[in-house]
Amino acid sequence: MPLQFIFSITSPTEKNIFTSTQATRCTKCMALFLQQIFAYICCWLAAILNSGEMLKVDSVELNFNGRKILQGIYLDCKENEVVGLLGRNGCGKSSLLKIIFGTVNPTFKHISVDDLVIDKGYQHNQIAYLPQHHFLPNHLSVSKLAAVMIDSDYWDEFTELEIFQKNQHKKSAQLSGGELRQIETLLILYSSARYILLDEPFIHLSPIQAAEFKKIIRLRAKTKGIIVTNHQYRSILEISDRIFLLNNGYTNIIRETADLIEHGYINDLI
Repeated sequence: MPLQFIFSITSPTEKNIFTSTQATRCTKCMALFLQQIFAYICCWLAAILNSGEMLKVDSVELNFNGRKILQGIYLDCKENEVVGLLGRNGCGKSSLLKIIFGTVNPTFKHISVDDLVIDKGYQHNQIAYLPQHHFLPNHLSVSKLAAVMIDSDYWDEFTELEIFQKNQHKKSAQLSGGELRQIETLLILYSSARYILLDEPFIHLSPIQAAEFKKIIRLRAKTKGIIVTNHQYRSILEISDRIFLLNNGYTNIIRETADLIEHGYINDLI
């Protein structure tokens, strides 16, 4: 007969009997629940302590086919910083960025810029978003796209970039995957938006190209707030001022790389 534990829940005379396996499952569920509550409280306290000029994303919930993808999400981003967003594939990072930008409608959200609530981030040129997929029209040249998208204050700096000078007369359909990704990322980074969302900006880039773009991201962060995701977590650690980990639908503040092990995101620091 398996070992049994008896818990008195309603009264001394009413007993609920659990096997040791069931009790272990209950303990694990309770530990996970407490971990999620602790993560939410930490993010909530951060929201209270932080105010002023920033992008704040709070209490985001997203359900899909009856499954909670995001719940109790909090993160923030100030101008003049890079915020990294880590998480396993399929955890909801891209969905969260689309919610901030305004192209996905969640169950609930509270998003503000400078403490003013916004509904669609793309309105009023507050937020610009680089999706994972290509988004530029095929029939326009890079120079024409730049004329529409680049902030005039940064025009000289942008047009001096080698990737622009080499490809300014080409249409996007004529660019290689790496060239197109670089142009798309630059058009977003040099736009007039105050906050930039970059979803996997290093896709199709060689290590040398990725290293160069890390410098550009840091440069643009001098005047903008940037939230960036990438499946290569070392790249995020390298360029970010602060990091959030999206795990089990919640955001966790990462204060040191060892926290990634504690949350089960990586097995070891290599």
